[in-house]
Amino acid sequence: MINRMLSLMVSLLWVLANTFQVLASPPNVVLMLADDLGSGDIGCYGGPVKTPALDALAAKGVKFDYFYSGAPVCSPARASLLTGRHHVRTGVYTVIQDHIHEMHLSTEEVTIAELLRQNGYETVHVGKWHLGTPFRGMEKPWIDEHGFDYWFATDLNAAPSHRNPGNFWRNRERVGEMKGYACQLVVDEAVKWLNTKRDNAKPFFLNVWFHEPHAPLAAPADIVAEYGGANDQAAIYSATIDNTDRAISRLLKHLKETGELENTIIIYTSDHGSYRHERNGDLRGGKGSLLEGGIRTPGIFYWPAGIDSGRVESTPGAAIDILPTICGLAGIEVPETIEIDGTDLSPVLRKSAVALDRKQPLSWHSPLSQPVAVLREGDYTLVGWRGEEFPRDKTQIDAVMGKMRIHLQKHLGKELTAKELWHECYNSPLKTPEYLKLRAEFVTLNTFQERWIPLIKSGTGGITRVQLFDLSSDPKQTKNIASENPELTERLRKTMQSLHEDVLREGPVWGEAADEHKSGIHRPDSARRSSFDAFAYLNRIPVSREDNESMSDLSGRIASRLANQEGRILIKLPPEMNQYTYFGFRLATASAEGFSTGRCSGCHQLPEFGLVADDRFVPTLRNKKYSLARLESLLANNTHQHIELDKQQTIQLLAFIYSLRDLPEASYRESILEAAVLDTSGDLK
Repeated sequence: MINRMLSLMVSLLWVLANTFQVLASPPNVVLMLADDLGSGDIGCYGGPVKTPALDALAAKGVKFDYFYSGAPVCSPARASLLTGRHHVRTGVYTVIQDHIHEMHLSTEEVTIAELLRQNGYETVHVGKWHLGTPFRGMEKPWIDEHGFDYWFATDLNAAPSHRNPGNFWRNRERVGEMKGYACQLVVDEAVKWLNTKRDNAKPFFLNVWFHEPHAPLAAPADIVAEYGGANDQAAIYSATIDNTDRAISRLLKHLKETGELENTIIIYTSDHGSYRHERNGDLRGGKGSLLEGGIRTPGIFYWPAGIDSGRVESTPGAAIDILPTICGLAGIEVPETIEIDGTDLSPVLRKSAVALDRKQPLSWHSPLSQPVAVLREGDYTLVGWRGEEFPRDKTQIDAVMGKMRIHLQKHLGKELTAKELWHECYNSPLKTPEYLKLRAEFVTLNTFQERWIPLIKSGTGGITRVQLFDLSSDPKQTKNIASENPELTERLRKTMQSLHEDVLREGPVWGEAADEHKSGIHRPDSARRSSFDAFAYLNRIPVSREDNESMSDLSGRIASRLANQEGRILIKLPPEMNQYTYFGFRLATASAEGFSTGRCSGCHQLPEFGLVADDRFVPTLRNKKYSLARLESLLANNTHQHIELDKQQTIQLLAFIYSLRDLPEASYRESILEAAVLDTSGDLK
């Protein structure tokens, strides 16, 4: 007992001593981010690339076995890292295309740079940004409006490649073409600022976001030769990482020579998993996926003066934790007005007696990914899959991919699998006019559309099924153990759903949809409806009677099409209808097992209420006398025993019925016929 107390006292004294040191001499902060680098790429994580600089940081610092990005694709991962918040809360739903999207990181979001600058730091960003810029003519914030005193950046990837990029800007001025490789140019700028621009009386925050190893690839020939042939894409990929490590070595050398390395917090991670699946530590999934291979990344923390160094940490950490962790290590208080989703990892880094206390489990929601949501608690990870897709012109996408297949296979000299074709459509090193033309068309067709945001916020594309995995025994996520652990699965599912809904509720709406978004339900205007017509999906829903067809028969055909989901319908609800009524509509029309015409539409004609047909009264949902008790009683009778609804679902159905009571017949019929139909052909990824 005495030894335990002494140990505890020593630990507490160590923490206090370091806290005093932090307060007396604030640490510098260097935050390094790779782009598309997998968890199994670099040497200290068992990867094939020689990375002595990073290996040394890991050996002398803290290397996390389980470290996660904020999202499986670029822009949202960066938004989460910089703010400590779920990216959907920030309004960065997926990859930003500055020439297409109004979407960007809002200046209302508080970044690491802003918090540190408020506490006496100089702040610098060098490298890729990809959170929205005005570089391409749209009205978006400059990088300095996010808390950076000085910046040198590209809006997206280095172009035309990592070699001799010509798309850098510096402090609102275009730089023009530069000679050299992107990673080296970024470090050159950082060192130049440290030497000539900084105020030596202040601590600094240096945000170094590399472009490597994101395509299009380029690296010095002598480094490429260490990994393979000159045209071997895997070798060039490895060489870009090697070259980046050499650039990092130069930055570390400068900090050591100036005597600042000892009191500099250095953090290294990646924005998400690699698009090269073999580089993701043999994990399931890759870039774009919320499975482990898509979100697991390296996580290295180094600060000789302030953390318990030279160890491997098994406690899971994440990029969303970086903002509160930097503040915790530097002795800076995060204002209570900011809702932070991440957790301060400093107790883990300092190996203090204070246990890490997450206010909520690590969780992810990526609207366009499949799976759509993940939650990790302990060794368990719950994976949520969405049941709906978003309206893309799949016919046109397939046509472009068909042309791509012919062109690529001709130049590559081999047959491509579906997965290989998808990758090559985005990342092929080909520079032929035909490929560049087809790639531009392909990327545009698959780009996120801001008109989808209300669909996302209304619940469409939400979680419909879950799988449970035990990462301690099944790191590759091959065995779904949900059925073996029903209570745990249900508890985690409820937690996931709650976090999922909370995040979606806060996410802002961009573009034209912002003007239409009132109650969380998508209401397409006539122009938007014509775009759906172009997909030819609305034609699946009858709009007029056939020869000798009664209104009753037409109503039946409409209800049947809806129920059998020949087109999945997001009804164009009138303004007074809310999210509950939408879910109620889905319950009424969705088919149930053994009842192909839909839960309610089998007995109740939806567009025609109270209709007398063939001397038979057709029951109607449009009944002003319905109550919860009466509805529950109706669902329990022999006629409706096929309809199994829980209490929440029954309330949703009742809300839908109530919305119909005073709605003119014509208005409701129009709502059905002017529905926005979601594509159900599946995710090409």
